[in-house]
Amino acid sequence: MEKTYETVIGLEVHVELATKTKIFCGCSTEFGGEPNTHTCPVCTGMPGSLPVLNKAVLEKAVAVGLATNCNITRKGKFDRKNYFYPDNPQNYQISQLYFPICRDGKVEIDVDGEKKFVRIHEIHMEEDAGKLVHDSFTDTSLVDYNRSGVPLIEIVSEPDMRSADEVIAYLDKLRLIIQYLGASDCKLNEGSMRADVNLSIREAGSEKFGTRTEMKNLNSFKAIARAIENERERQIDIIESGEKVIQETRRWDDEKGYSYAMRSKEDAQDYRYFPDPDLVPIIVDDEFLDTIKKRQPELRDEKRIRYKDEFNIPDYDIDIITNSKRMADIFEETIALGAEPKKVSNWLMVETMRLMKEHDKDADDLSFSAKNLATLIDMVDKKIINGSVAKEVFEKIFTDDIDPEKYVEENGLKTVNDEGALTKTIEEIVAANPKSVEDYKSGKEKAIGFLVGQTMKAMKGKADPGEVNRILKEILSK
Repeated sequence: MEKTYETVIGLEVHVELATKTKIFCGCSTEFGGEPNTHTCPVCTGMPGSLPVLNKAVLEKAVAVGLATNCNITRKGKFDRKNYFYPDNPQNYQISQLYFPICRDGKVEIDVDGEKKFVRIHEIHMEEDAGKLVHDSFTDTSLVDYNRSGVPLIEIVSEPDMRSADEVIAYLDKLRLIIQYLGASDCKLNEGSMRADVNLSIREAGSEKFGTRTEMKNLNSFKAIARAIENERERQIDIIESGEKVIQETRRWDDEKGYSYAMRSKEDAQDYRYFPDPDLVPIIVDDEFLDTIKKRQPELRDEKRIRYKDEFNIPDYDIDIITNSKRMADIFEETIALGAEPKKVSNWLMVETMRLMKEHDKDADDLSFSAKNLATLIDMVDKKIINGSVAKEVFEKIFTDDIDPEKYVEENGLKTVNDEGALTKTIEEIVAANPKSVEDYKSGKEKAIGFLVGQTMKAMKGKADPGEVNRILKEILSK
């Protein structure tokens, strides 16, 4: 009988926190800049320099912990994790081993209607390392310490996931929670959210864990899914051939579609952790905790329930709109300015989604204002412009966030409301198209569509199609 195997997966998710300054010094965390310009003695590991914890880092870490149902450690500290690598200027990393800031949390995921909880073992704060820049032309490596000391949280799950689909659902849930909190932008492609996959396999029904490997260099959901499937098959092949899986760290090459061993997987004792002597203990008192709790925003799950009750829009619309905090903000702000929820939803679901695809933009990168969208919807409602002109104007709002009233005025796009002029044009169209008139009068209702199209063309798109239809039917009924 052929054996069946179960995949067991746990994740270590690193998230760069959206603070203005680094975790232990006042240097900027802004992405980019000339190499080694966002640095000081603290984040370059100079002897005698002393770190001081950035309060904003603690606030964001606790906020994430509360939103993921964790227990908050009321008395904690930092530890030194010792390893030697060129991008690690102190030859240790300040992290948290013994008293992480958050523990024992959980988030609910939904895969094809099946719901389950993924437990969070812990969330700890730490500093990022620098960056090695490899120059193949000169066969040298240079170090940029701009990223050194950028604040991170590491979210360590329990091995509760069993498939790539569950992993993606878990990561997406974390991404949305953290984005809604404003703790990070969580862009995998820019490295502000990074996931390491710990994966093992075991015979179906077995309670004993297999030997796990850790997969690194995963910067997209698609790459993560491919790496998981590849590693699962690799481990099954090893076991089926009578060999043993080696506990190691592997690097995934998404272009070539395979992974290769980097190093044997370290355990905590390999890092020789000890309490950092330069940093004072972290005390989270009731007042601090209450302040963070009061600041917690409405998260996606709560928002979805409220949208259904309050706005009466389809579930599909709700899922798409709330899948990005930026889009949800535009939606709510536009409604607050007086627009009808379904009309706002229609603009976001149809034209916005179309233009996002055309311009290869994510919802989180939308730059147009709710004010200009609300004004556009109002102009259509008041028949200042018609639907086709509105689409043209919205394209300019999407790309350049133009003022629609000013744009319509400057480009002469207002709907022609002079009934006399419109009637005269329609009479000319009717006179010039006797065949279509005859078809319509003989019962071919679709013939009127041609006449409407000809009228709109003659009016350069600046007529109200409903009004054109009304006048046409009046003329044709005579």
